[in-house]
Amino acid sequence: MIVSRAPVRFSLGGGGTDLPSYSDRFGGYLVSAAIDKYIYVTANKRFHRDIRLAYSNTEIVPAVERIEHPIFREALRMLGIEHSIELTSVADLPANSGLGSSSSFTVALLNALHTYKRDFVSSEQLAREAYEIEMGRLGEPVGKQDQYIAAYGNITAFTFAEDGSVHVEPVPIRDEVMEELESNLLIVWSGIERPARVVLGEQRERITQLEPEVLERMHRIKELGHEVYRLLVRGSIDEYGSLLHHHWTQKRRLASKMTDAVIDEHYEAARTAGALGGKLMGAGGGGFFMFYVRPADRRRVVETMLGRGLRILRFRFDVDGARIVANLHRS
Repeated sequence: MIVSRAPVRFSLGGGGTDLPSYSDRFGGYLVSAAIDKYIYVTANKRFHRDIRLAYSNTEIVPAVERIEHPIFREALRMLGIEHSIELTSVADLPANSGLGSSSSFTVALLNALHTYKRDFVSSEQLAREAYEIEMGRLGEPVGKQDQYIAAYGNITAFTFAEDGSVHVEPVPIRDEVMEELESNLLIVWSGIERPARVVLGEQRERITQLEPEVLERMHRIKELGHEVYRLLVRGSIDEYGSLLHHHWTQKRRLASKMTDAVIDEHYEAARTAGALGGKLMGAGGGGFFMFYVRPADRRRVVETMLGRGLRILRFRFDVDGARIVANLHRS
């Protein structure tokens, strides 16, 4: 039995500039943070020659080509595993939550399968292979942030070059600054689930068409990513909170389904209660809000969100990235 896990993430600044429709032309830059909410995958040798998969559904199939779940199918194809395996997946958070859980699942699955084959792989290889499955083989309108932060973990800056390469730099943030940021971020479940492709497909099309307004906003979001890096290194956490609001005003206009009246009402209620700034994480359209709230205002903002029927997510930052948490492999 092998147990693999990979963290989900918060995008702290610059999110969306990793989309190839943008980064392949202009280069992308963002700061992302892994958190202690995970996707777990177990792999076990099966006595029978068929393949058993357990996730929200259960599949027992005689061959890889018969697998319905696309990521399970493509990962097994990529690693050349054809039979006699049982794979299960469980998650700390729901899908379509804006925290990159699909890519975290792909990274955790690949790590489990490589370990099953007794292969050692780097974080870079895990991220690259996960992106190849999601974008190259399945054609999902995704960027590279989610695969790379799931593989590397920590609070990390990523530069996405026009040639497709990725530069990875852990943000040199002091421990006390990280703890303050952790304490002042309030994560709220909007209650709305929406697949990222619904929003990202439109955003990709508008970037591909080189719409001037969209490109201007994307350039500004990339600049905000660099500014977030500088603020975190300097320890200017309250300034980061104020910057979040500006980030959201840029992001919300990138696609028509990025927000709606209900989401806007929740956001304005949090701001009125004392949040310095905030945004929807991920592609938008639903999932989790991230608000920056100073300690003196936290109780009021929490009560406001709870009063609107929303839920609070407690978290800590993850520093490990993808890892194998149990390996009882037998021949």
